[in-house]
Amino acid sequence: MQRRNFLRNTSLTLASLAFLSNKTLAQFLADPAWKIKMLNDTMGVFTEKGGTILFMIGKEGLVVVDSQFPEQSQHLIDELKKRSRLPFQLLINTHHHGDHTAGNISFKGLVPHVLAHENSKSNQEKVAKEKKIEDQQLYPDKTYATTLCQPVGKEEICMHYFGAAHTNGDSFVHFKKANIVHVGDLVFNRRHPFVDRPAGANIASWIKVLDKGDKTFNDKTTFVCGHAGDGYDIVITKADIRAFSNYLSKVLLFTSEQIKAGKTKEEIVKATEIPGAPEWKGDGIERPLTAAYEELTAK
Repeated sequence: MQRRNFLRNTSLTLASLAFLSNKTLAQFLADPAWKIKMLNDTMGVFTEKGGTILFMIGKEGLVVVDSQFPEQSQHLIDELKKRSRLPFQLLINTHHHGDHTAGNISFKGLVPHVLAHENSKSNQEKVAKEKKIEDQQLYPDKTYATTLCQPVGKEEICMHYFGAAHTNGDSFVHFKKANIVHVGDLVFNRRHPFVDRPAGANIASWIKVLDKGDKTFNDKTTFVCGHAGDGYDIVITKADIRAFSNYLSKVLLFTSEQIKAGKTKEEIVKATEIPGAPEWKGDGIERPLTAAYEELTAK
């Protein structure tokens, strides 16, 4: 049965490809799963599987923010080596989650330093030990507590920690000259977020963190977020950050009202929309609602 299905599916695929021109067929076969979008002459974003990667091709070397998974980070490394012969100077992690740090291992021996918030490093080590995947990690060797600025050629990269949010170790990573900020998973653009309470996440604090970010960066700043819903971009503006902050506020408000009405957690998470934030659609609404319920009922 499996062999017959394989032959049938293969025949259908070949039949479909037969309708393509030679040029179109070549493009179809050569089209990579990953995408690169340049934001200016030296900086771009890489998307494939996992959290968005931001990179800089500077005159003194390469800087990468986040690393997705090993296969995906290798795709990025191979592509950047085609574009520049300069060495990798710095790898930065916005936070510890595997879809942002599992690819760190691909940079072993390539980059002299990995930088992250101190809690991000601790969380990464804890998770790796629990899952027994310590040998698959490249941990940060440089950490910071509140703010750290580091020059890389003519660019200055500043990392800011404003408190617990998506985790207790999320950074805003600001390339000051380019005025581009990678916010990691501090913003899910029109997509229901994962709220990692075991790693210190707190929705009420998250809202305050986004407000601090709003006040820290100017209206001309370009922001890059870790994830976006279908039809939305990972390159965002302050308006998108404020919209996500409003969404989080509505999550807390809705959950609070439901608790006061005597609803159980199981009843609350069955909601299909957050009142006041209808743009956030799709799967995963139970994640923020569960986190909000636990946060509001914690003693």
